[in-house]
Amino acid sequence: MLVAEQLEPVAAELRAALGLREPFRDPGVSAFGLINVVFALGDCFLEIVSPAQPDTAAGRYLARHGGDGGYMVMFDLEDLDAARRRAESGGIRVVWRIDLPDISGTHLHPADMRGAIVSIDGSRPYGSWRWGGPDWTGRIGRGAPGRLRGVTVAVADPSAVAARWAEVLGVPALLDGQARLALEDAEVRFVPAGSRTAEGLSELVVELPPDVRRGRELSDVGGVRVRLLEAD
Repeated sequence: MLVAEQLEPVAAELRAALGLREPFRDPGVSAFGLINVVFALGDCFLEIVSPAQPDTAAGRYLARHGGDGGYMVMFDLEDLDAARRRAESGGIRVVWRIDLPDISGTHLHPADMRGAIVSIDGSRPYGSWRWGGPDWTGRIGRGAPGRLRGVTVAVADPSAVAARWAEVLGVPALLDGQARLALEDAEVRFVPAGSRTAEGLSELVVELPPDVRRGRELSDVGGVRVRLLEAD
């Protein structure tokens, strides 16, 4: 998830860069003082939120980080209850929780997880995604051609943060010269934040069909680098 001061320009830029379809706009985010767009890419989702009123968590994030950037990483887990227990036993604070018939979600405090807000979710049936709109509510829809292959998160201590995220998600942390988590078909990499790089979600890795990628390797959208790979 990205956060932007102005929603529409960043949404148009992301849509054009990745060949995305018309997004879903979730009225439910108004409870957080936000507006949003949600794009489906393959079986994953790219969301952009923007403050619609003063004194929102997203607005304070924009102020701290000096502009647009990465904000949240969301995981659809087959055993959400176990992840919730691991987060609780690790002393990680919960900032929001919901349980609906077709999906449950929990946002974990970024000060405890480091790098970004981490959302652990559980969809029913697995692979559906209420937050993606009616086509994905209680069923599995179809996104634009392509796939989200990974994200990069900049943090002060990559190894420690990788271990923390791995503990909650129930996956191994791989510390083989890089700090990363290997997921089912993607990975989360952790890199050092430096004088020029604030903590946060700093990169998306996206696989696109050749006619959409058009030979491009990099794009920058909403304060986040997008690395473009070509689908096999």
